Amino acid sequence: MMKRSGFTLIELLVVIAIIAVLAALIFPVFASARAKARQNTCISNLRQIGISIELYAMDYDDLYPLAVDVIDKYSPEIWSDHPYWQVWIPHLPLLHEALQPYQKSKEIWRCPSDIGMEIADFSGTPFPARPSVYEQYGSSYFFRTEIAFRQMRIGGMQRPAETNMVFDASGKWHGSKPRFAPEYPPDPNYRYNCLFADLHVKNITLDQMWQAWGVEL
Repeated sequence: MMKRSGFTLIELLVVIAIIAVLAALIFPVFASARAKARQNTCISNLRQIGISIELYAMDYDDLYPLAVDVIDKYSPEIWSDHPYWQVWIPHLPLLHEALQPYQKSKEIWRCPSDIGMEIADFSGTPFPARPSVYEQYGSSYFFRTEIAFRQMRIGGMQRPAETNMVFDASGKWHGSKPRFAPEYPPDPNYRYNCLFADLHVKNITLDQMWQAWGVEL
């Protein structure tokens, strides 16, 4: 009697099917874990930015940085309803430049999930940034520049725990469908890592971000 060697075609197909099932179960877990790790890094970045803002204020009579973010600098038309503030923009530094002396590394301005963008979430302003906002402009984050224009001081806000201050330039990066969500209007699945004016950082929904935008300074 001859001894059988190797696998039959059916046995090979069964093994391949089992591997495919296991891969389908495991890969989403890995993808979710990686996304969570990127989100945690982003949150850590924002916490460090918040500390930098506090250090800056200590040197400047408790004032928030008189600076703008990259979309203000390169698309100043978004401030056309406030011409008095708009004329300041060419003369002000970018936020990440103003805070540079208070930071150990420029890398805290890079969100690891930053895949770039074409249109700003909240204004619909064309803002092409490829391959990432950080690589093109030096910061993955936007700033609520009204804080600077009003020359506000630490402790001077009515509801700091509800006021957005620095946040992801696009909610697409941390949303549940980041690759397929539309650029504008923002998708309900968008999520933002947001540094609030009381310096706590939280991952929030699109609706919560709109609420934060609505808080009066």
